[in-house]
Amino acid sequence: MVSKQKALIEQELLDEYEVGDFFIETPKRTILGKGSFMHVPAGEARQNQMEGLSYRVASALKKAKEQGHPRPVVTGAVPFDYYKKACLLVPESIQIAPSLQQEERAVTTSASVTVNRLVSNPSPEHYKQGVMQGIERIKCGELDKIVLARSLEVSLNEPIDLPQLLRNLAYQNKHGYTFAAPIETGNQKASLIGASPELLVSRQGMYAIANPLAGSRPRSEDPVENQRREAELLSSPKDLHEHAVVVEAVVKGLRPLLKTMEVPEKPSVVYTETMMHLSTVIKGELLKADISSLDLAIALQPTPAVCGAPTEKARQAITEIEPFDRGFFTGTVGWCDAEGDGEWVVTIRCAEANGDSLRLFAGAGVMGESKPEEELAETGAKFQTMLRAMGIDTEQLKDI
Repeated sequence: MVSKQKALIEQELLDEYEVGDFFIETPKRTILGKGSFMHVPAGEARQNQMEGLSYRVASALKKAKEQGHPRPVVTGAVPFDYYKKACLLVPESIQIAPSLQQEERAVTTSASVTVNRLVSNPSPEHYKQGVMQGIERIKCGELDKIVLARSLEVSLNEPIDLPQLLRNLAYQNKHGYTFAAPIETGNQKASLIGASPELLVSRQGMYAIANPLAGSRPRSEDPVENQRREAELLSSPKDLHEHAVVVEAVVKGLRPLLKTMEVPEKPSVVYTETMMHLSTVIKGELLKADISSLDLAIALQPTPAVCGAPTEKARQAITEIEPFDRGFFTGTVGWCDAEGDGEWVVTIRCAEANGDSLRLFAGAGVMGESKPEEELAETGAKFQTMLRAMGIDTEQLKDI
């Protein structure tokens, strides 16, 4: 009886999503934000937009409350490049319902779409060359790790049905974070949509949780093969080292903000629809009550899971090797309320969508022991989350 009631609530939220709304479903809750009561102002042009962002968000929440908003919450997305503007606002209305990820859900399908144009940027061959450049920088001591990405520019024969795509992602993503947020790319309005497996950080009351993922394998349809790959992942020196670099950076970023911290000695493995990842759940108690979820997110972003290490050298190398602007990919998307509670998700397994055009993204962590062919295959596997949800026949795109 309870299950049926919850399913009805979720169905209503998904039914009400329209292009331009904010939506996020996490293991704990579902949030739908409609309209714009107030935008969070950007910082000065050509300045680090992270500087003063927490203050601008807190001021917007306070101002919205003073102007009569019954439940102000800031929602939106922060880009990878912190010199570019975040897209954060207080929606006109907010609906919050329990998460229904573990409920029995109806089967959802999409009519197959026709792809007019699909371009990998960079090309698979150039991506492998970029990985080689990353490996050389690691072997010469410039970097410990670098995450290199590529995009798929997809043009369809008709505008993508974003509400249906969001529904498909939510139904397929039973353990992660499904989201849609309005963004601006250049002077154009677009939607950021995806299904991330990775929680950057959450805050509830005086407690914080971060869940870095790093070290991955594609998931097989054969359970026996999955067991073999999981065992291989848990014993792989390359993947364990890659994961340890990320955990170390997250612990270092959170330590000044937490009074206590619990860090498991060994990672576990989590599964998504198409991948398996090494995972470590880090928990702690806040040092002060006025530390918000956004403060925690800014302290961590970007983690080596999406950038590399050392952070600034990896970020510079990414701009030199990757031939495209990441935009909001590998930034963070989420929400923060007036009490400081909130959830911020690493923006991966996602796409920027505008009309009949989409730009999908996928990256892979490069270490000194990496093999370019394997990193290319990993990015190809990560694209499958979005391609399948879009109803694109992935069997014809194995070589992307």
